[in-house]
Amino acid sequence: MSITFWTWNTPNGRKISVALEEMGLAYTVRPVNISKGEQFNPEFLAFSPNNRIPAIQDPDGPDGKPITVFESGAILLYLAEKTGRFMPKDLRARVPVYEWLMWQMGGFGPMPGQVHHFLMQPEGPARDYGFKRYHDETKRLYGVLDRRLEGRDFVATSGEPSIADFAILGWAWRHERHQVDLGTLPNVKRWYEAMMARPATKRGFEVSLG
Repeated sequence: MSITFWTWNTPNGRKISVALEEMGLAYTVRPVNISKGEQFNPEFLAFSPNNRIPAIQDPDGPDGKPITVFESGAILLYLAEKTGRFMPKDLRARVPVYEWLMWQMGGFGPMPGQVHHFLMQPEGPARDYGFKRYHDETKRLYGVLDRRLEGRDFVATSGEPSIADFAILGWAWRHERHQVDLGTLPNVKRWYEAMMARPATKRGFEVSLG
């Protein structure tokens, strides 16, 4: 049975389309046009109460019973548990995945998201202040990621990526919009290009999300 994937073409949506493709799960996209306020429709709010995309409905959940999951980080953790993929089985090895997933959710998402916001504001002191504040923090976070990836193929694991890579990649995908030059971040650039060259990841970015 196919997972219903409620989403829009955003970094948080792309995290999940990449994970679904990498995990080989069947899914059907249900676009939620956030520019038209469709995230406030009662049908969507019934299982995504924070009126944010993405969310999923899995008819084959735990014990074979349907389940809904909202919040992109929770969805990634659920899909990793469901498939047994892209999450180490050993607790010690899982901890870095948890750390870097939370790093993305708490910083490398909210901060560049604010960059997106202030870039769209009218020119003036408020725009300039907001953009500089969040752009500086976004660049700092890219630097943290670059240092982490020195000598490493993946952010939190070895041998293959983890759900932390999928989460971070969804936002690094917008590096040009963040006004961040990956040429100044050689480790991030290498990782980014290698991830984007993966066939399943490529499909995850090509699928139409609305």
